[in-house]
Amino acid sequence: MFYWFLKRLLVGPWLRIIFRPWVQGLENIPETGPAILASNHLSFSDSFFLPLVVPRRVTFIAKAEYFTGRGVKGRLTAAFFRGIGQIPVDRSGGRASEGALRSGLKILQRGGLFGIYPEGTRSPDGRLYRGRTGVARLALEAGVPVIPCAMVDTEKLQPPGRILPKLIRPGVRIGKPLDFSRYEGMAGDRFVLRSMTDEIMYELMLLGGQEYVDMYATKAKELLASGQVPGRASSAEGKSGDSDSVDRTTAAA
Repeated sequence: MFYWFLKRLLVGPWLRIIFRPWVQGLENIPETGPAILASNHLSFSDSFFLPLVVPRRVTFIAKAEYFTGRGVKGRLTAAFFRGIGQIPVDRSGGRASEGALRSGLKILQRGGLFGIYPEGTRSPDGRLYRGRTGVARLALEAGVPVIPCAMVDTEKLQPPGRILPKLIRPGVRIGKPLDFSRYEGMAGDRFVLRSMTDEIMYELMLLGGQEYVDMYATKAKELLASGQVPGRASSAEGKSGDSDSVDRTTAAA
C-alpha cells in the first residue's frame, strides 16, 4: 500500500532523520478499534507529523483543491495526498460539507483512526481558536472516543506561506481518550455538541500550552486581513454558526 511505502521507506525515514520529531502519550492510542484524533492546526505539516508518529494508519480529509489540479504537477499532488491517507472534501458548505462527516463515519465504521482539525483551518497566529462542533457530532454518531493531539512548534517549522521548512524539531502530545458515551443519542442537541467541543478544545489547550481565543479562526483571519488584532470574540463573533456543525470542521486549509 502506498501509504505504508511513503511512511516507512520513501518519506517517513527522512522526516525522522532531518526533523527528529518527538512524541508523548503514544500509549493513549488504542492498538485496535476506531477513534477520532482531534488536533490543533498550526501548519500544513501537521498532516505529515501526526501520522508519522502514530503506528497505525491515520486518515485525514483535505480540501478538494489538492486533488483537482491539472497537468503533471496536479496529478502528482493528488496522488501524493491520497498516498499519505487523505481523502478530498468539498468545503463549500451545506450538503458538500456534510460529506466530510460521512467520509469520516465510514472510516470509523471500518475500525480506523480518523484525524480531524476542530478549528477547521490553520491558526493564523499560533493561538488556539474555537472548535466547530462537527467533531462532536461525528463522535456521537460513530460512538467512538476522541483523542486530543497537540502539535507543538510546527508553526515555527513551516509558517503559513513558507514553502521550504526550517530545521525545527516539532512534537506531538497525545492526551487520554475522551469518553462521551454519556451523551449517546444526543447528536442532534446543539448545546451538547458545543459542550463536547469546548471540552475537546480545553484539553488541546492544556496539552499544547496555547493561548485560547473564543473566536473562530476564519473570523480571526478576516480581522488580521483588515489590520485588526483578534482578541476575545464578542458574543456575535464567538457564537454565530453553531447550527452549522460541519462547515470547515474537518478539511485542512
